[in-house]
Amino acid sequence: MAQYISASNGLEIHRLGKQYANAQSAGGLIQVLEDINLSVSPGQFVSIVGASGCGKSTLLRLILGLDPDYQGQLLLDGRPIRDTGPERGIVFQDHRLFPWLTVEQNIGVGLRNAAWNKKQKQDLIAEHVALVGLEGFEKSYPHQISGGMAQRVAIARGLVNRPRVLLLDEPFGALDALTRSRLQVELQRIWQKEKITMLLVTHDVDEAVFLGDQVVVMTPHPGRIHRIVPVALPRPRSRSDLNYLRIRDDVMSDFTDQASEQTPKAATCASAN
Repeated sequence: MAQYISASNGLEIHRLGKQYANAQSAGGLIQVLEDINLSVSPGQFVSIVGASGCGKSTLLRLILGLDPDYQGQLLLDGRPIRDTGPERGIVFQDHRLFPWLTVEQNIGVGLRNAAWNKKQKQDLIAEHVALVGLEGFEKSYPHQISGGMAQRVAIARGLVNRPRVLLLDEPFGALDALTRSRLQVELQRIWQKEKITMLLVTHDVDEAVFLGDQVVVMTPHPGRIHRIVPVALPRPRSRSDLNYLRIRDDVMSDFTDQASEQTPKAATCASAN
């Protein structure tokens, strides 16, 4: 039997690997994640950035507990994660609101299995409506609010159950640039107020650096951690700050280097055809 590494606090990932069945690959399996090692302290904001196919969303699924079939060790407070639990919440790129429920009812879905009484649940819903700045829209339905407001509802729903860890899977990816920038500022404010652990998956290097205490850079096929970049900048952050730009450009260089390495191969194939 595997001996689990003890962790008194936080999220610990040790030599994590994930395979999926694939009839076209050798051995009938494809390696999606390989040798992932990451330690996340309580209250830390970690951004995970990488190109499509590097397994970022798969990693969040495993942390959420949606798939117990993995290699290695995935621990929260020293206990293996093998199932979903109220201590972990998630916000997806698509807000996934129920169209027949109001804003406050959609937020309340996150409390459906909670042990609080009716009054406590009502208070929590009202608190989180205020937290995401949606006072006055409690009785509105999803079709009556903007995409950015709908995503705020999704964030409130993810937080209302008081999770220890909130996972964010490209939460602003479907929004226009202005709304996205505004919600990044809002998410930073919410994180500073709530002080819970957040893991953000994104393709956007600027977003990763703006929000994260550290940026985990992943490479694909199979997904591995290339490096972890600390972001030791005060908050609130300015996108025009020279230190901010230096860190952003440093992370961005990982992806421009990858593109340069792949270009000669593509050119070779093109000339051969």
